[in-house]
Amino acid sequence: MERAVINLQDKLNRFQELWAPRVVAELNDYQFKLVKIDGEFIWHYHKDTDEAFLVVEGQMAIEFRDGTATLGPGDLFVVPKGMEHKTSAPVPCSVLIIEPRGVPNTGEAGGERTAANDVWI
Repeated sequence: MERAVINLQDKLNRFQELWAPRVVAELNDYQFKLVKIDGEFIWHYHKDTDEAFLVVEGQMAIEFRDGTATLGPGDLFVVPKGMEHKTSAPVPCSVLIIEPRGVPNTGEAGGERTAANDVWI
């Protein structure tokens, strides 16, 4: 059994692509994914699962049709399943996303922003 400490900053230093989640760990059927964001994403929702965002560095917003949640380093927010949302960052931001294995980053919307799934770093 491998017992390795996962250093998030080390993992973040290994890639530069924006909006392309990288898996760093799994817990049962859940994946912990690091992603770098800058600018605005697309409106989308996840029909069957919640999605958790933990800001590692920077600042981001999660916009809803009726308001916005603003997160900074160390802030955690869970978007309930089925809730339409759009993430954005005014400057580059690094985020840890926690969600079940196989969930597309664009949810039910799909499109050109859909990143490859299950990419480990």
